[in-house]
Amino acid sequence: MEQSATLTHSTAQIRRMKRPQWRHILPYLLIAPTLILVGLFTIYPTIRTLEQSLYEPGVSMRDERGRRVQQPDTFVGFQNYADLFIAQAPPHPIVGEFLQILGNTFIFAVVTVGITLPLSFLLALLMNRAVRGRALWRFSLFYPVLLPLIGGASMWAFLYGNTNGLINIVLRSFNIPTQDWLNTPDLVLWAVIVVNIWKQAGFYMIFYLAGLQAIPKDIYEAAALDGATYFQALYAITIPLLRRTTLFLLVIASTYAFQTVEQLDVLNRGMPANRSNMLLWYIYQLYPASQARGYVNAISMVLVVILLTFTFINFAFFERKEDDGQ
Repeated sequence: MEQSATLTHSTAQIRRMKRPQWRHILPYLLIAPTLILVGLFTIYPTIRTLEQSLYEPGVSMRDERGRRVQQPDTFVGFQNYADLFIAQAPPHPIVGEFLQILGNTFIFAVVTVGITLPLSFLLALLMNRAVRGRALWRFSLFYPVLLPLIGGASMWAFLYGNTNGLINIVLRSFNIPTQDWLNTPDLVLWAVIVVNIWKQAGFYMIFYLAGLQAIPKDIYEAAALDGATYFQALYAITIPLLRRTTLFLLVIASTYAFQTVEQLDVLNRGMPANRSNMLLWYIYQLYPASQARGYVNAISMVLVVILLTFTFINFAFFERKEDDGQ
């Protein structure tokens, strides 16, 4: 008996020794294409952007023969970043505009996320109820998500039109003063925010709806037997059980808000006076200006740091293996 067990063990060892060695490196070979693409199109450009943000572009001058000569770049360290945030006398127009555009971006992100998520939650609560035509209502709320953002923004540009815009036509019919929504400095950013809320509310509603349908009905039945009202169950059961869904949506919605720029191409390109301009669109506008390359790269790195912050929050909250009750 012992001899048979020994032979079996020896046979298993021989089979493991004969197993092809390439199987040990197969997982690394499978992820190698992704790692290469990430390295080429994400990590390397980020490192190059960081490096170039530490230099001031050389001035183009003409030599004695009249030929244009490009002077070498000058290493300035973190001076470009210092100019963006604390320069008293802006050495370049970009520096004077940066803080305003950064503020616009944060206002856009905070207001958009702060309104869209509660609205999506309310829509999910409504769509989770047994109402007539529920499938049609769900599709109508989700339909804006299917539209390209540039197409949806074009529709809203028509609605916002100063003379023939539908919104002003309706206001005029009720003898309410009309507004030039996209050319009034105090209104244009809010007009852009409305477009993004309309575009994203249905998308986040789907996440909340899936979370609501995953909650066992037995919990609500037990709460009803204990005399809990609908709003008491909502506050004590639904909202706590959707905590992780809400945190997840908060992170992806905030990250998306800092990367959304397509609508600005239609909605007055950040004008007037950069009142609706945002960081990513501003980088796109300034990129062809070679003399501002150092500042443009510094602004790009500021945006990268912001997005990495949300990525870190995502790992901190969602990659930890912990129970919802902890």
